[in-house]
Amino acid sequence: MIEQSILEETKTFLKHLGLNEDPIGVYYDDNKPENAFGPKAGPPISRELEDQGQIDMQAVFQNFSCVIANIWLARRKQGAAYISTEEYGCPGGSFYCSMMKPNLRFIEHYVTTGFEGTPIHGERYLPSPEAMRKFLAKVDPRKAPAKYCIFKPLSLFSGGEKPEFVIFFARPEVLTGLFTHTTFTTGEVDSVASPFGAGCTNIVGWPLHYQEQGMEKAVLGGFDPSARKYMKTDELTFTVPWSLYQKMLKALPDSIFNVDGEWKTVRKKVNRSAKTWGEGV
Repeated sequence: MIEQSILEETKTFLKHLGLNEDPIGVYYDDNKPENAFGPKAGPPISRELEDQGQIDMQAVFQNFSCVIANIWLARRKQGAAYISTEEYGCPGGSFYCSMMKPNLRFIEHYVTTGFEGTPIHGERYLPSPEAMRKFLAKVDPRKAPAKYCIFKPLSLFSGGEKPEFVIFFARPEVLTGLFTHTTFTTGEVDSVASPFGAGCTNIVGWPLHYQEQGMEKAVLGGFDPSARKYMKTDELTFTVPWSLYQKMLKALPDSIFNVDGEWKTVRKKVNRSAKTWGEGV
């Protein structure tokens, strides 16, 4: 269970930022939340089956379901989203969320230059399958510690549930506050990273990578063209490891938000942005 004091400090943080949406916590568990949003079970997938020619990719994509899309539903409905080994929805998401290793070779072509002589021209996000392999080898998510990777608002955590990461969905003015407060808390000028990745890579895959390296880094994401349809216009993601998030809350009293400085100007722009988009603050 998340301590009540942390939830109260989170409310204070959101008020400072001008953000009217609960951040999303990420955790792993063997139990799927009731009424959660997620993919249907799909055909078994693995590198071994792929090498044996036993995977029908048309059948795999018949029940395609994006991690970011399911999180979008959870955000709108104040519920939970999930992905698992059997209920994966997307071969890429399955890898980035630690549900399958190694990755399917298919995505090395799908994300890059496709398959010559076929209608699959590739997404052209990286220049070659070789470049994609290098990226996948570097991200290298750990093996999942439980059956499900689950996403839900911090306020919905209960019992022994504790997030590994906290995800903010925000526009640039609010991101200014998140970015600045991260560097203020850590004292490190490179405490925010923004590497290439799918939408779910930058909220799970890369945060896991840095955590496994013993590094407390926030990850800025949301630049994946394929995921933009499941996000608000101008919105990006900002993911923080739980350990760093708690430090950020403790650092609030001495931060930019509590002095008579430039944040007041930014905060006015946050309000103007919210008014433009018809969102209350």
